[in-house]
Amino acid sequence: MSVAEPRRIVLFRHAKADWPPVADHERPLAERGRTDAAVAGRKLADSAIAFDLALCSTSTRTRETWKIAVHEFPQRPKTVYEERIYEASPGELIALLNETPDDAQNVLLVGHNPGVQAVAEILAGSAEGDAGERMSRRGYPAAAFAVLSFTGSWKSLEPGVATLLDYWAPSE
Repeated sequence: MSVAEPRRIVLFRHAKADWPPVADHERPLAERGRTDAAVAGRKLADSAIAFDLALCSTSTRTRETWKIAVHEFPQRPKTVYEERIYEASPGELIALLNETPDDAQNVLLVGHNPGVQAVAEILAGSAEGDAGERMSRRGYPAAAFAVLSFTGSWKSLEPGVATLLDYWAPSE
């Protein structure tokens, strides 16, 4: 693939987690989270983006979100469970995306707030239609995702170079 072809990044926040008396990293999804993860998976499948790579935090809630959502996809992308996503700053998440091999065109990152929302806002130099307004109005609730596009190598991904193409969040 040429670096001149648009790349897509989907920044997917894990679905609603439960609050049992366990370490934060081990918190599972709540029942609503399991439902919302499946709906988000169908929405992502309907987008017809052929993901080459999924980067998923190692936390229980992100792994469960991904397992449920990807079940809706026509084809499962290569998945890398990445410890560095958990509690990552926006800069750390962008640095991680900068490491993506250039043969990957479309990447999905399953992570946590506030990092996922901040990365979407930082990367988006522009937005199509009302996507930016919807993201600003709704915030980034559990199971929300933003679809961004940029042209260039993954190493060239930096603040403001992407266009926010779409934003989706479950109804509350």
